[in-house]
Amino acid sequence: MIFTNKTLFARLTPLTLFLVLVGCSSPQPSAVGSITPTKTSMPSPTAAAAAAAQTPAPSSLPVTPNPSPSATTATTLMVTHSKSDYMSFLDPASGKMEKLVVGKAPFAIAEGRNHRAYVSTAEGVAVIDTKLRTRLALVPYQANVGKPNFGEYRSGGMGIAVSPDGKFAYIGVYLSGGKSQLEILDTEKLTMTGRVPVGVRPFDVVTSLDGREVYSIDHDGYTVTAVDPFALKGRTLEAAPFGKGGFEKPHYAAVRSDGRLLLPYQGRGLVVLDPKSGNYTTEPLTGNTHQEGVTLTPDGTQLLIVGIGSAGSATGKPNLTVLDVNTYAEKILPLSRMHQMVASSADGRYAYLTGGVTYADTGWNGMTVVDLSAGTTREFELPDYPLDVQLLTK
Repeated sequence: MIFTNKTLFARLTPLTLFLVLVGCSSPQPSAVGSITPTKTSMPSPTAAAAAAAQTPAPSSLPVTPNPSPSATTATTLMVTHSKSDYMSFLDPASGKMEKLVVGKAPFAIAEGRNHRAYVSTAEGVAVIDTKLRTRLALVPYQANVGKPNFGEYRSGGMGIAVSPDGKFAYIGVYLSGGKSQLEILDTEKLTMTGRVPVGVRPFDVVTSLDGREVYSIDHDGYTVTAVDPFALKGRTLEAAPFGKGGFEKPHYAAVRSDGRLLLPYQGRGLVVLDPKSGNYTTEPLTGNTHQEGVTLTPDGTQLLIVGIGSAGSATGKPNLTVLDVNTYAEKILPLSRMHQMVASSADGRYAYLTGGVTYADTGWNGMTVVDLSAGTTREFELPDYPLDVQLLTK
């Protein structure tokens, strides 16, 4: 059954607890941006210089996850350790990890082309050579993010994405006091070339399939901002199927093969947003859990949705929803702990979930590996609050 954004959702689970707002070959873009309908414009900045910062060869830090090598053969994960200043290259079978200093309070990772990855931190964007496993540069933001800090509301980079051609990286930058902006990194020149205001606390950034638009998932704005990165203009799209307030916020999104954005809310509804028209429908979900990170399996047929448990209108326990993106059929796998982000193995058989939850510092230092066919789980420890996780594909 499909519900439009004007429906009162009478057939979905009723709101049981409503809380106050809490955290839980392309042309080069120009340097100034704006967003409609407010028509706000940013002043013309000078391009920020890339601060080249070579780092020593990464060191190995073994952990003991009670490994099952057959379950995760030849898999390397990239993980941010949000309570420190490094990311890691992790073998989830053995638990062996290689640490690489990237910048304080790293949040998210996006893999690019030519053995490059980009990490949003509280200090700037770290540019990584994933083959040599070194940091090539730390590029400062155009925004003044102040002194680097840690925690749920720290200023600095949050969501990050790379254009399909690999020429640009797009970073959602949160500024204490409520303002946020999308900044654009030229991945060849290693300078910031423009910025556009977006909604508050851009947890996630994703691109359209053709790279012509970038979408900021505005957690505290209950919106999605569709940005033209070449004209530096933004459009505000409503994405509040259960109203604005409490925990009913957008967190992370995936782009389906038809270009629509998939955004889960509270294990109650999946918003299917057409970014061209700004219209959406809402498909019912039954996980009854506060939902955070999402990812598509490599074949694009299933959406993995992390649920941390009870919060606001969601009253259930932690779980992982495996959702067919075409039929919306659900498979719900229970979890014993909270998690924030998820990555899929290359064959779509395993899910890797991080324990570093942003909401009220309620997570744990570890990761869970889920066998999506058998429904079994395996936990192991990882230090310094692992937050984002991405499969290294090249």
